[in-house]
Amino acid sequence: MARKILTCDDEKNIVRLIQVNLERQGYEVVTAYNGRECLDVVEREHPDLIVLDLMMPEMTGFEVLDALKKNPETENIPVIMLTARTQDQDVLRGWQAGVECYLTKPFNPIELITFIKRIFAVEEQEASEKRYDL
Repeated sequence: MARKILTCDDEKNIVRLIQVNLERQGYEVVTAYNGRECLDVVEREHPDLIVLDLMMPEMTGFEVLDALKKNPETENIPVIMLTARTQDQDVLRGWQAGVECYLTKPFNPIELITFIKRIFAVEEQEASEKRYDL
């Protein structure tokens, strides 16, 4: 079964670029275009990973991330922040809030895919190790 990835960005061309590249890699992609819609899609679709913009209408990426991390049902969903915000305080805030990766725009889709594969590989390794713990 394909892993499901939610991509959330208010720029439709960015969402489409991510969607096309991830679908080529065999991932199932669901989309959202603002922070509130992102949380609705998370609740409905239960994605395995979220690619999240920072500057969006209705709720910022930080507000979405905060809501995800406070909810026991979503706190462990890996989040990749993909944003044009490059200031040190934003990057640090992202790491402190619990993102697995902080990528800045413009971005290379191959780099994004590489990080996604790495995150899923670590998850699979940890799950495998837990199966053999006594």
